[in-house]
Amino acid sequence: MSEALVTVRSPILVLPATNIDTDQIIPARFLTTTSRSGLGMHAFADWRYGPDGQPNPTCSLNDPRAQDCKILVAGDNFGCGSSREHAPWALHDLGFRVIISSSIADIFRNNAVKNGLLPIELPAHAMRVLLDSAWGELEVDLLGSCVHMPDGSKLSFAIDAFARHCLLEGLDELGYLLSREDAITAFEQRLG
Repeated sequence: MSEALVTVRSPILVLPATNIDTDQIIPARFLTTTSRSGLGMHAFADWRYGPDGQPNPTCSLNDPRAQDCKILVAGDNFGCGSSREHAPWALHDLGFRVIISSSIADIFRNNAVKNGLLPIELPAHAMRVLLDSAWGELEVDLLGSCVHMPDGSKLSFAIDAFARHCLLEGLDELGYLLSREDAITAFEQRLG
């Protein structure tokens, strides 16, 4: 699947907009591929590029500092809209490993963890701090299930145990099953 995710320390890219839907993350016209590779160049295409195809200089995703960001902090209700596995593919290909918002759409969250992205929901008071901390450094510790805030405090976050295991090991669901091949074979032999 992807490399294991244990700790991510990175500057944060802030997109304060609310209700960022999957069509904004990866517009439908780019859904013609079943390959994950290369979708990052189309992530947020309608925000990043003008009608003439030139980069939008006011879009933070085009700021040279964005290239080092592995953590995306967004406004409320991130990933709403249609079920579109291409959305986490595009974000991952763009270099993100962690998405933080006050709320993340359920379908997007499920697709994210299956594709190597860690979706984190934090309370409103923490989000106010992070939304005002563009380009500041943040540390996310999946092993400890906590975010090290800019002021030095730690906030815990909830994550499904199976999703956490797969992210820590760099596995998707098929990879998990393949890692259990010996146990599956032993079980099948006991059934005879």
